[in-house]
Amino acid sequence: MIEEEVMLQIGNALVSLDLAERFFCCDLDKCLGECCIEGDAGAPITADEMKKLQQIAPALKDELLPEAVKVIENEGVGYTDEEGDIVTSIVNGRNCVFTCYAPGGKCLCAIERAYREGRCDFRKPVSCYLYPLRLTEYPTFTAVNYHRWKICRSAEANGREKGIRLYQFMKQPLIERFGQSWYDELAMACEAYLEEQK
Repeated sequence: MIEEEVMLQIGNALVSLDLAERFFCCDLDKCLGECCIEGDAGAPITADEMKKLQQIAPALKDELLPEAVKVIENEGVGYTDEEGDIVTSIVNGRNCVFTCYAPGGKCLCAIERAYREGRCDFRKPVSCYLYPLRLTEYPTFTAVNYHRWKICRSAEANGREKGIRLYQFMKQPLIERFGQSWYDELAMACEAYLEEQK
C-alpha cells in the first residue's frame, strides 16, 4: 500500500511539508547559480511574462552571452516545450538566455540585476523567483512542492547552519504570489507542525 504524502492546506493551496521540515538558504558563492544553467529546458513562464521579456530583452542585450543574443534574435525569448508549457529559450542546451556571469564564474540573472539597479520594472519570471519551489496548477487547487536536487545541497547546509527553514527563506516570493495573509497562515501552520514533532 502506497502512503499518501501529508500536505498542509493553506487557502486553495496544498503545501508540501518540506517547506516546514527542510532548512534552506541559497549560498551563491558555493553553487554559483547552477540552477540557471543545469536542466534540459528553460524556466517556465506565462504568456504575459513572455511578452514582458520580449519588451525588455533589447535593453539587456549588452549583458547577455553573445550566443544568447543570437538565440533571442533567431528563436525568441521563449518557446513551447514538448509538454505544451512556455519556457525561456536556452543556449547550448544549458544556460537560460538571460544568464550573465560575474567574476569567478558566478551565474547571475540579467533581468534581476537590471531590476535591482532600477533599470527595469520586472524582477524576473515568477517561477524563477519562487525557485526551488515548484507550483502545479490544478482545477481546484495549487500544489506547492520543493524541487530537491544535488545543486541545492549547499543551500540546505547553509540553511541548517543558520536555522532558516524553507518557508522562511521563501517568504517574499510566497507573499508576492499568494499574499501576506496566506503566508502568515502558512507560517503559523509550519510552526504548529514543527512544535508537534518535538
